[in-house]
Amino acid sequence: MTTYRIEREQFIAKPLAQVFDFFCRAETLEVLTPSFLHFAIVSPLPIAMRAGAIIEYRLRLYGVPFRWKTLIEAWDPGRRFVDAQVEGPYRLWRHTHTFEEVPGGTLMRDQVDYALPFGLLGAVVHALFVRRSVERIFDYRRRQVRETMG
Repeated sequence: MTTYRIEREQFIAKPLAQVFDFFCRAETLEVLTPSFLHFAIVSPLPIAMRAGAIIEYRLRLYGVPFRWKTLIEAWDPGRRFVDAQVEGPYRLWRHTHTFEEVPGGTLMRDQVDYALPFGLLGAVVHALFVRRSVERIFDYRRRQVRETMG
C-alpha cells in the first residue's frame, strides 16, 4: 500500500485555547471545507469531542456521493487530536492536528497520511486527481482559517 502525506503549518495570532476550541468543534469543518465537496455533517450536533467519538459526514466529489465516518483516535485537549477514517473513499486517512503556543499566538500543524484503494489504478488516480484535490482542500482551509481567525 502506497501511503501519501500532506503537511501544513499555519501561525494564528490568537491564544492557543481559542484556536483549539475553534478546531475541536465538528461544525468548524463546514467552514473549512470547500463548497465543491458538498460537505454536510450527518451526526447530530453538538458532538462531544473525545477519544472514541464518531462523526459521520456526507460529501460529493466529481459528482459521486459518498459517506465518510471518522473516529477520534486521540484526544489531548489544548495540544492535539487525531481523526481517522473508519468508512469512506480512502484505504487510509489519518489526520493529526497539533497546536503549540508560540510568541504572539498559536502554531497549528496538520499532518495527513492517506492511501487509496485499487493498487496501481489508485496510484494513477492519485497522480491525476487526488493529490491536487487534497492540496486544494488544504489551501482553501488555510485561507478560511486566515479569514475566520485573523
